[in-house]
Amino acid sequence: MAPGREKIIELTNENKIENIRLQLIDIQGTPKNIVIPHNRLEEVLEDGIAFDASSIIGYATIEESDRIAMPIPESFAILPDTIERRKTAKINCDIYRPDGKRFPGDPKYVLERVIEKADKMGFKFNTGPECEFFLFKMLDGKPTTIPNDRGGYFDLSPLDLAEDVRGDICATLELLGFQVYTSHHEVASGQHEINFNYADALTTADRVVTLKYVSKIIALKYDLHATFMPKPIFEKNGTGMHTHMSLMNNGQNVFHDENGPEGLSETALQYIAGLLKYSKEMAAILNSKVNSYKRLVPGFEAPTYIAWSTENRSALIRIPAKRGNSTRIELRNPDPAGNPYLQFAVMLAAGLKGIEDKLEAPEPVHKDIYGLTQRERASLQIDTLPSNLGHAISFMEKSELILETLGPHIFENYLYLQRREWDDYRTQVSQWEIDKYLWKL
Repeated sequence: MAPGREKIIELTNENKIENIRLQLIDIQGTPKNIVIPHNRLEEVLEDGIAFDASSIIGYATIEESDRIAMPIPESFAILPDTIERRKTAKINCDIYRPDGKRFPGDPKYVLERVIEKADKMGFKFNTGPECEFFLFKMLDGKPTTIPNDRGGYFDLSPLDLAEDVRGDICATLELLGFQVYTSHHEVASGQHEINFNYADALTTADRVVTLKYVSKIIALKYDLHATFMPKPIFEKNGTGMHTHMSLMNNGQNVFHDENGPEGLSETALQYIAGLLKYSKEMAAILNSKVNSYKRLVPGFEAPTYIAWSTENRSALIRIPAKRGNSTRIELRNPDPAGNPYLQFAVMLAAGLKGIEDKLEAPEPVHKDIYGLTQRERASLQIDTLPSNLGHAISFMEKSELILETLGPHIFENYLYLQRREWDDYRTQVSQWEIDKYLWKL
């Protein structure tokens, strides 16, 4: 059972905690914190702590910038000495306005609202992401793009030189209450993956943020840099966050029907149809960086085609083999560079919309879609994901579903930031262009 306020204070005193990190996250997914000394904990647990949000991306409005960070007691955790030199604990915060109302720019609040909608429909939403990352060497205190090893998929040492790094990351996560499911070397040199057990979406989003933070801290101890950049190396596999999801009702998986097609229920097929229908509108959230779209190209185990299958890894959605209470839908285009609270929120919203509108899923595509001709894909009505961030923005800005899900505050601030990134990128002149055109034109 999660500790209450009195228990938190007791644990803080017993463990001689010096500092408490009050954690929050901006709309782009960057974690932030306010550190308080232990002797302020009781006061802050009761009243929260006021802060100036004017410099936190997406938090301030023209009218006001004062916000209140209110600690969530069940998120309290003592941070291990593998990542902290001083005795330190952390606690996540909900963000409020000074008038006591929840702040609509808090990404956690977005996910909470969609989860509440699912709850009213009789569903509990569980997620399990596959979090990939690269480990690169450091040079003169700066990260390079030189992989720490030349290992490949599931390799052991000496090809995999990061077994100790991953081991330390996993051990630290276990101390923080994670149940690590698997960890292993991925396909590309220096690429790794850590998975943890399925949980409700809010818990899982918290854990994605923590995983990224812990991975970076542990990597530095080995003079390495952990990056969740979607495509750091040309002509190598990129970094994804394939997300498995399921809906439960009274402990039963509502996606399973042993008599349904592929062992799937009508609800599952409607959920799939919702994900497919709104995949373009979600892209700017699920693939939030200019660099994200350099991963989403054929030939590198990343999806580009809007289709579903039970086995085919070239499709956007895959249904893993297990059925019964393990039945789940795997969406393969998300990457870990974004904000997991917003990512899980739009995935759930799209799936629920499919159920509400009783959408019909197309037939599954079991062929290798990459091997089909354009004419064959057209005959199967297989569309493609947006090809770049600007393309994705054009779908998001017209989306009623994404506006409703995010709320006007985050929707407008997020689009502003995305447009600015796209404009910054598309006006750059790259070295590739210089090499390609300078002498020829």
